[in-house]
Amino acid sequence: MTATTTGTTTGARRGRGREAAWISLVVLLVLGAAALPALLAPDRPPGRLLDPADTSLGGSAALARLLEAHGVEVVRVETPGAAVAAAGPETLLLVTEASMLGDHDAAVRLAEAPGDRLIAGHASYLDVLAAGLHRKGVERTRSRPPRCALREAVRAGDVYTGGLSFSGPPGSTGCYPAGDGHTLVRYTEDGHTVTALGDASFLTNLRLADDGNAALALNLAGARPKLVWLTWPDDPDDAADGGDGATGADGEPARSLGDLIPGGVNWAVFQLVVAVAVTALWRGRRLGPVVTERLPVVVRASETVEGRGLLYRSRRARDRAALALRAATADRLAPLLGVPRTATAEEVADAAAARTGQDPGPVRALLCGPEPADDAALVALAAHLDTLERQVRDS
Repeated sequence: MTATTTGTTTGARRGRGREAAWISLVVLLVLGAAALPALLAPDRPPGRLLDPADTSLGGSAALARLLEAHGVEVVRVETPGAAVAAAGPETLLLVTEASMLGDHDAAVRLAEAPGDRLIAGHASYLDVLAAGLHRKGVERTRSRPPRCALREAVRAGDVYTGGLSFSGPPGSTGCYPAGDGHTLVRYTEDGHTVTALGDASFLTNLRLADDGNAALALNLAGARPKLVWLTWPDDPDDAADGGDGATGADGEPARSLGDLIPGGVNWAVFQLVVAVAVTALWRGRRLGPVVTERLPVVVRASETVEGRGLLYRSRRARDRAALALRAATADRLAPLLGVPRTATAEEVADAAAARTGQDPGPVRALLCGPEPADDAALVALAAHLDTLERQVRDS
């Protein structure tokens, strides 16, 4: 009896050992197949703001997928020359605050390109791309009603927007009023429809689901069957040397790392994928049914903040940086002061002055004043805002 028991135990251990070896082999094959595409793909920097191919919080991949699902062809270009080449009578050119325009002449070529134009956010050379607009100021980002007859805005309803406010030429349509202007203005110029938006954050993956942002983005960006989306290039130096984004500095077509891989590698990867699939089907029969589980996704919140901060610094956009600092301070002060989130910056400033016993004038200037004149003034503004918030918390 003892010998039989010992033999049975030894056989069971050997069976478990073989099973563990097969499982380890399958895991290694799966990991290798998953890692190969990442190793063979061209290097792309993470966190590209307002890029239709980027899936981070600051990217716009979600909007691009929605547009493609509605039959809109989304063409991503990195230079003004490529944008002009892709434009046509039935296209819509999208220029955002993250687009690389280069110089004044490039902006003029974009303005003369066929088709309609959609300008979102604090874009460079706005006076060239939308010459009929007049800037009115910078407004706090919050939920706003359309209050206009523009069909795209009426269908979208309230939108979480703000940023620049404009006034348009005679005959233009303004929506989402803010201050003395509107954050959305549409008018016709030389047979082209020009639409300007004061804030581009509603196009990002982070804000697309807020209020009616997705509906407004689809209605505006999907107005034409083809959308030419001008983004910031992966390599600004190569884009500047290449001119139109289609060729390199030597006149030859630009080649990625994937173009340099021999053709036999693709066949080897395909064989590996087939082997992994067959092994998974063979061993998967003993693993039981698949159990689904909702798991949280952890995303570093600092990615968007760092990317936007670097963009503001490279563009010297002190007005946008000051607006972000003031808006964030007002959002944090509102619950501390017992005022609603829809309260204006002036109302928050008056409540903060009353809570801390200060004169309302300087507090209003701190939360609603003009943009800083230089970087030192911007740093001082951030310090004063931090002091005000600390005083409110301690009061």
